[in-house]
Amino acid sequence: MAAANPLATLPAEVQAIITTNAADAIPFRARTAYTHRTWARTFSSLPELFIQPESLSEVEKAVSIARQCRRRLTTVGSGHSPSDMTCTSSWMLNLDNFSQVLALDPATGLVTVEAGIRLHQLSAALDAAGLALPSLGSINEQSIAGAISTGTHGSSLQHGLVSESIVALKVTLADGKTRACSPDERPDLFRAALLSVGALGVVTEVTLRAVPAFSMDWTQTIDADKRLFDGWDNVLWKQAEFVRVWWFPYMRRAVVWTADKVPKADIDAGRVRHHRPPTSFQDSRLGYIIYQNLLAVARWFPRLTPWIEWFVFGLNYGFGNGESTRVSGCQPSYEGFLLNCLYSQFVNEWAIPLAKGPEALQRLGAWINRLQPGDAGYVDHRIPFSAEGLWVHSPVEVRVSDTTVNSSAARGNRPFLDITPDDGPALYLNATMYRPYYRDPTYEATERYYAAFEWLMRDLGGRPHWAKTFSVAPSEFANWYGDDWKAFCRVRDEADPEGMFVGPWHRRYLLGEKEKAEGAVKRLPLEEVGFVQEEAKGGGFCVFGHQNNVVPV
Repeated sequence: MAAANPLATLPAEVQAIITTNAADAIPFRARTAYTHRTWARTFSSLPELFIQPESLSEVEKAVSIARQCRRRLTTVGSGHSPSDMTCTSSWMLNLDNFSQVLALDPATGLVTVEAGIRLHQLSAALDAAGLALPSLGSINEQSIAGAISTGTHGSSLQHGLVSESIVALKVTLADGKTRACSPDERPDLFRAALLSVGALGVVTEVTLRAVPAFSMDWTQTIDADKRLFDGWDNVLWKQAEFVRVWWFPYMRRAVVWTADKVPKADIDAGRVRHHRPPTSFQDSRLGYIIYQNLLAVARWFPRLTPWIEWFVFGLNYGFGNGESTRVSGCQPSYEGFLLNCLYSQFVNEWAIPLAKGPEALQRLGAWINRLQPGDAGYVDHRIPFSAEGLWVHSPVEVRVSDTTVNSSAARGNRPFLDITPDDGPALYLNATMYRPYYRDPTYEATERYYAAFEWLMRDLGGRPHWAKTFSVAPSEFANWYGDDWKAFCRVRDEADPEGMFVGPWHRRYLLGEKEKAEGAVKRLPLEEVGFVQEEAKGGGFCVFGHQNNVVPV
């Protein structure tokens, strides 16, 4: 009996084009009936076709067929962004099976990889050769292409974006042909592709410069946030190569994590030994379950939220005031950078000038805690939204990076869409709202919290992290980025004149196209599923089946 055709549900004309292209013997690995979900399950979509190439020729063929079929093409990796950036009802390209190390030179540190390799796979390959990535974010599940395409960063004044180590790229454009680019070859294409949010083409090959393998000797200190603010400029961010902070607005306390490199030679010689910290309450299985259940209870009784945050903070770090006992560890870099993200979450992250950090946190804290003149910690927040009846989750993650410190602009590998300020370091503020058991917190509270947070970030000269949740008009991006925005849009239009790589998210934030039914939106209760046919080149249906996600109808 003949096997069923996996593409039988496609329109006849599409099947005919695919069949015609089969004559060249290059596989077209595609299937239908695939459901795409973001890591946090904040959004889902049903692409008409899900494609997983295993070679460059297969990537080029997929792009060529999509163009012939007049389909949009969205490239996806881990889907860790909580936004609908990776959602499409048209065709989806996943590079998980296009993930080989192509070249690795331990002497120079130059490494060339296929773009679908996940960061944990890349780190393992580098470690085996005595190398490491110079900086990482808080997770290692993203593909290298996804990490650089969304502006992933760590937390250090001595490092910028993860992409600062990239020296060359290859990108398959809408015509199905692959171009090499670097600071010397097609430099504008290179700077656009370094942070393309998937709107330019398919990044297929990445060449980066690794550093000698190292471990991280780190400590964690807990204290009142006043000490944080007092030492902001001269102490906090300069005390170690890597520094990150978690700020708890209800407790007015902060957790400060600092780390410095330990050369691999010191570990090998036994001068320094690896040791892991004791498992925290939150990282234990019991603590994980307890906190998630408490967050779930707070969905129904939001006023319990400050008490829950105080209780869990105390179990993690102690209930006493003043400086708490330090927790320390020494781990390989590819472990030391990582953070337990806990539960499904909405994340709204912006970058502001570093010097404005104390003002940002003090104003946000005064607003969240509804402080009045005479209250300890009161400042005039000037946020034009009421915080009454609003309860938020902790902590606010606080990190830094500096694109300018290593002269990325001089090297020609600073992305056009880098959100770091042009004249100094960036402070990243990350406002998280958890979704216990994949259930949203109250929509009104999250909406108002993020509206207030974004108002404050704009007031302080901020720009949003591309991978996170935000509400920004294309005109704002054009104003913020100026000539860099014009350059990116010019390169994008030249590389993809018909908009093959421009999905619903890109039309909303990059192009400003109006939705099919402007203003006609509804908020879906948990059990409902809304469908929207994508315009023009789309096929299939886009599905957003989680509570309160806003979709056109």
